[in-house]
This record gives sequence, structure tokens and C-alpha cells, in this order.
Amino acid sequence: MNRLFKKKILIPLIAVTFLVIGSGFVKSDFFEIAKQIEIFTTLFKELNMNYVDETNPGELMDTAIKNMLNDLDPYTKFLNEQDVETYRINNTGEYSGIGAVVRSYDDRLLVIEPYKDSPADKAGLKAGDEVIKIGNIKVSDFDDNASELLKGANNTSVDVTFKRQGKIQTTTVARSSIEIDAVPYYKMADEKTGYIVLSKFNSKASSQTKAALLDLKGQGAEKIILDLRGNPGGLLSEAINVTNLFVPKGELIVTTKSKVKKFNQQYKTKNKATDTEIPVVVLIDGSSASASEIVSGSLQDLDRAVVLGARSFGKGLVQRPMKLTYGTQLKVTISRYYTPSGRCIQSLDYWNRDEEGHAVKNTNFKNFKTRNGRNVQDGGGVLPDIEIDAVKANDMTKALMNNLIVFDYATQYYYQNQIKNVAEFKFTDSDYANFKSFVSTSSFSFETDTEKTLKEALVKDEAIFGNSLKDDYSKLLAQIQQGKITALAKHQKEIQKKLEDEIVKRYFYRDGLYDYYLQNDQAILVAISLLADNVKYAGYLK
Repeated sequence: MNRLFKKKILIPLIAVTFLVIGSGFVKSDFFEIAKQIEIFTTLFKELNMNYVDETNPGELMDTAIKNMLNDLDPYTKFLNEQDVETYRINNTGEYSGIGAVVRSYDDRLLVIEPYKDSPADKAGLKAGDEVIKIGNIKVSDFDDNASELLKGANNTSVDVTFKRQGKIQTTTVARSSIEIDAVPYYKMADEKTGYIVLSKFNSKASSQTKAALLDLKGQGAEKIILDLRGNPGGLLSEAINVTNLFVPKGELIVTTKSKVKKFNQQYKTKNKATDTEIPVVVLIDGSSASASEIVSGSLQDLDRAVVLGARSFGKGLVQRPMKLTYGTQLKVTISRYYTPSGRCIQSLDYWNRDEEGHAVKNTNFKNFKTRNGRNVQDGGGVLPDIEIDAVKANDMTKALMNNLIVFDYATQYYYQNQIKNVAEFKFTDSDYANFKSFVSTSSFSFETDTEKTLKEALVKDEAIFGNSLKDDYSKLLAQIQQGKITALAKHQKEIQKKLEDEIVKRYFYRDGLYDYYLQNDQAILVAISLLADNVKYAGYLK
């Protein structure tokens, strides 16, 4: 069926109908709801009975629902039975499969990261391998996410055909039970400082963080670095429980506000704290979101920790799964959350969009006070007390990551260089020069906002002003293109960190990456130095 037809004609009707159903009936709107349901029901029936070609009602409805929800926010989603299972796995951290991050990117299915000693690792799969066939099914012939074919019952096996460095290979992977730790790593950073990586807020987050904290204290830790960088969030309850490890019982951590009265709640710590005195530094970056921002924001508001790194993502919305029929669910945004000082750190406004339909970025920040009277702001994520340049995000770095340029270069580097231990790895200026050459010969495309505006203006004004204006525009665009090459040098610190992270993982897995961090990561080194100076640390909290 013509996609344009489905999107432009069918979607508005479904949008009105199902949006209201998802949020609950309101008496004053009952007639409008009933009217729109009747319109949609008759339309759907007539369409399927009379359309010139055969229609697929399931696909039609799936497209309609997903397009409707796209007009709300990116966190309100329809979950089919497969999605519900994925959601469960994310929350529990347990599933049966091959033990690797495998993602679908347009025309290829890539192994992103095999877990150490997992079935995928034992079978020889490596990051950068392109999966061609799973069993007898060609990935190119599979409409849905082919990575789901890798999951299956314990003690079953699956043949995987993949391409590596241009060569086709096949291996057999024996599936097994996979447990995803919320705390994949912790270790003493020095004689008195413990380092804990909390990578996700699944149901194990608080118990594993507590176990790591107690173990490190037993090893002599008198100060703690809690690393939430790259942590996309998860369970609200676990965010409160992790915060509770460092603050007393009865502290207000989160307030949620909604149009639905029962979702207006205050969440306080319920347990005795593990340690209310130990100095804490929390590390965040632009990928620290949701539950990560609750922990970092509340510890900042309560003056319980110094926050260090780069401004966080800015997700101040709470979702809840609502059960639908036939094993499906609606994961719907039910409220905004507010940290102890009263601030909501939501960065994007999905309800007041610009002329092109894009969410508007919050720029009018309001000031709030921490418990000790320090100024903090709302609206754009959690701003660290100490910013680290190498951790900051920029459009160029994001584009290089999203277009897999960093990933593909790390793959090339791995097969061209032998490194026996993490201590001998050093990414040199010569290596970075090679990376810039790699970018220039790749298909990397990155359009800045300025470029987009100029191109739109050129189309609009060329007929009025003729070729002279076109020449001026072309010169400006050429200068911008040259500026992108310059940007690779300007943002070397941030880009090189991403390159080092990806390369070290190829050789030494996650454990090796965190070992490398303890010796080389700028944010951790600054945190260690800060925690060693009691006066300076206390000064940031006053």
C-alpha cells in the first residue's frame, strides 16, 4: 500500500482515536472520543474491504500507531510481544542468547560488542563482523530485526555466517543464559579511592552498587567515584535506592507531576544508608540520562556529592508500561519528575515544536538552590560542578559516532595493529592523522544547521537574485566544508577519547577499558585529585 497514503490520510484519524484511549476517558470528552472511534472503525473496515489491492491489516495498524506516537515524544511507544520481552530483559538483566550487542544499521547487521567469555566470544565473533546469515535465513531477506533470531533457549545452537575484512566465515554459537550486570566493574583507583561503574538501572542496580561499595570499603576505600557516564537510565525505584546508599532514610529524592492525580507522587528514601559521610564524586556525560540524572541531580541538590564531567542528556520524563490486549503494551509518558531542589531537567520540549515539527530545546534556564544554597539550573540536563572538556559532546563527534566512522576505524585499527596488554596502548598524533585521512576517504556526510539554512535560502532566493547570489552561496558552503575538516582538529580531544574507548574494547573487553580509564581517563584523574584534597572537595559543596 502507498506509504504516503497511510501516513497522511489514515494517521490523523487514528491519532485522535488512540491518543485519547491511551490517556484514559474523560467525561467531558466522551462524545468526541466515541465519535472518533466510530469514524476510525468505519474507515478501517471500508479501507480493507474496498482498497484496489490486498491490504495487511496488521501492518497497516502497526504503521498507524507508530506514526501517531511519533507526534508525541520518543519515549511513548507501542510494544508488540517481541518489544515487551526486550523491555523485560532490559529491566531484569537476564535473557537467553549469544551474549553480544548486535545492531541493525539500514543495510547491515553488525556485531557491536561480544561480552567476554560469552557464547559469541567463545565462538570467535568479534566487533565489526557483519552477520550475513543466521541459520538458513539471510539477513537481507528478513523484514524485522534479524538480531532476534540469535536469541533462543539455553543449550540450543545457531549457525552464524558473517563477513570479516571481506572474507565470508561461518561459526556455530551455543546459546546460554546471559546475565547483564548493572555494575560491570569496580576497583580501587588508588590506596584510598574506590571506583564503581554503574552502567544501567536494571533490577540489580542498587544491590550490586551496594555490594561494590562495601567490598571497596573493606579494601580501604575512604572515598568513592561513581561513574554514570553512558548510563541511559532504567528503573525509577533503583535510582532512588542507589541514592539511598549515600543519603539517610526519609530524604525526598523525586517528585512526579502529572495531569493524572494518582501519578502525582513524592518518592523518599526508605532504607538506612550504607554511608552518609564518605566523599563521593559522580561522573556524568551527554549519554547519562533519566535514572542517571535522578541520582546525579539529587546528590548534587542535597550537596552529598560533587558532580564532574559534561552536561547530562536532559530526560525529565517518567514512563509506565500499560498492558493492552494480545500481550502488547503501551509504554507511555505519565509525568515529569523534579529533583529535591524542585528543578525538572528535561531538555527538549516535545509539546511546543518549531515550524518543521522538531522539538524545541530549552534555553530559558531557571535558578534553584541546593541544600547549602548553591545555584543549580533546570531545563538542560544536570550541569556538572566541574566540567571536563574531553567528556563534552559536540555535533561533529556525535555524527562520527552515529555514522559508525569511529566504529569502522577501530575495526581497521584492530586488524592492522597488535597490542598485547593495555598498558602499552597509546593513541598517537600519527594515529589521529590516519583517522582524519580515513574520514576524508569515507562516505561520511555531516550537514550543519548553517549549511541547511543556506541551502534552503539558495533554493528560495535564486530565482530572484540569479547566478551572482548562487556563486556567493557556493563560496560560503565551500568554506563551511573546509571548516568541517578543521573541526576534526579542533575537537581532537573529544573525538580521540571515543576512538581510544572503542579500540581498547576490541583488544581487552570492558574490563580492560576500565583498567585503561584508571590510568588515562581525564575525568577519573581529576576526580582522584579532587578527592585527595579535602578542603577543595568541601569547597565545591559550600
